[in-house]
Amino acid sequence: MANSIGEQFRVTSFGESHGPAIGVVIDGIPAGIEVDEKFIQSMLEKRKPGQSAITTQRKEDDFFEIVSGVFEGKSTGAPICFIILNLDQQSKDYSALKNIYRPGHADYTYQKKYGIRDYNGGGRSSARITAGWVAAGALAMLYLKKVSNIQIEAIVSSVYNIALPKPYDQYNWGSIENPVRCPDKVTAEKMEALIEEMKQTKDSVGGTIACRILNTPVGLGEPVFNKLNADLAHAMLNINAVKGIQFGSGFESAQLKGSENNDTIDGNTNHDGGITGGISNGRPIEFELAFKPASSIGRPQNMLNTDGSIESINIEGRHDPCVLPRAIAIVEAMAAIVTADHFMRNLKFVQ
Repeated sequence: MANSIGEQFRVTSFGESHGPAIGVVIDGIPAGIEVDEKFIQSMLEKRKPGQSAITTQRKEDDFFEIVSGVFEGKSTGAPICFIILNLDQQSKDYSALKNIYRPGHADYTYQKKYGIRDYNGGGRSSARITAGWVAAGALAMLYLKKVSNIQIEAIVSSVYNIALPKPYDQYNWGSIENPVRCPDKVTAEKMEALIEEMKQTKDSVGGTIACRILNTPVGLGEPVFNKLNADLAHAMLNINAVKGIQFGSGFESAQLKGSENNDTIDGNTNHDGGITGGISNGRPIEFELAFKPASSIGRPQNMLNTDGSIESINIEGRHDPCVLPRAIAIVEAMAAIVTADHFMRNLKFVQ
C-alpha cells in the first residue's frame, strides 16, 4: 500500500479513522526551521470536524503532538513525526455496515484488493487521515516562509449550482469570515442555506475549490515526468472526493484558438495557470478542483451485501452534507507539500 508522497520533502501517512491515532512522518526538512505550533494548530482548526452547523458533528479537537525531529522549537534535520489522537470515534455507528459495501466508498474495492477491511468509518481509506496531511502541509508552509515568499490560498468557488462570479481575483481571499469559506458574502449565504437544506433532508452536494500559489519563482517542475502540474494533480486527486482538476483556463481552453489562448509576453492573461511546459513561469499558479457529493447520506440506498444480495439501508453516523468547507485546508496543505518538495528539488539547479 502506498502511503508516502514527495521526494525531497517526503510525507508518510499512518493511522485509521477509528484507530487510536493518526499522523504523519515528514522527512527532508532541513535543520533550523522554526516549527510554529500555533500556526500548525490553526491549519488543523480549518479542517477539523464539528467546527460549524454545516459540517459533521464528530467532535475532534485535533490537537497534535510532536514526537521527534524538533528541539527548542526548531527542526533538527531528523524526521518529524506528528501524532493526532482519535478521541470521538463512535464505532457503534458502523456495526450495521460490517457486511455492507457502501456506495461511493472504497468498501468493495478495498475488500477485493486486500481481502480484509476496517469497516469502522472506512479505516485507512477514510478522509479522517487527511488531518495528518494538513499538519505536514502546515510544516511545508513554514519551510516555504523561511526560504521564499510563496503564499498558498484556497476558496470555495461553487456549491452544487451556486457559483462564485468570476474573475476570482476580484475578491479578498485572505479574510473570509463565513463557515462556507467563500469570499463573497452574498454567494456564501446562498451556499450555506443550500448546505443546511441538504443536512435537513439527509442528502449531500459537491462543488469546486479554487486554489492559487502566489510568488512562485520561475523554474519549479520538470519538462517530462515530474511536471509541476502533474505532481500537483497527483496530490489533489489523492484527496477524498476529488474527481477532477483544471489549471488556468482548463477545459475552457479547448474552445479557444491558439491566438486567444497563448499567454504572450505583452499580454495580461494566465491561461496556462502559471505553469508552462511543466515548469512554473512566475505567474500565479491557479487551479480548480471538482468535488463529488459526500457518499454517506441518511437516505435509503440499495447496497451490495458481502453475501452478494442487495438490501436497502440508511447510513447512520455523522457525515458532512458538503465536504468543501473543511477540504480547503487539505487542498492548501497538499499544494504546500508539492511546492516545498519541488522547491527543494530545484535547489540543485540554482547557481
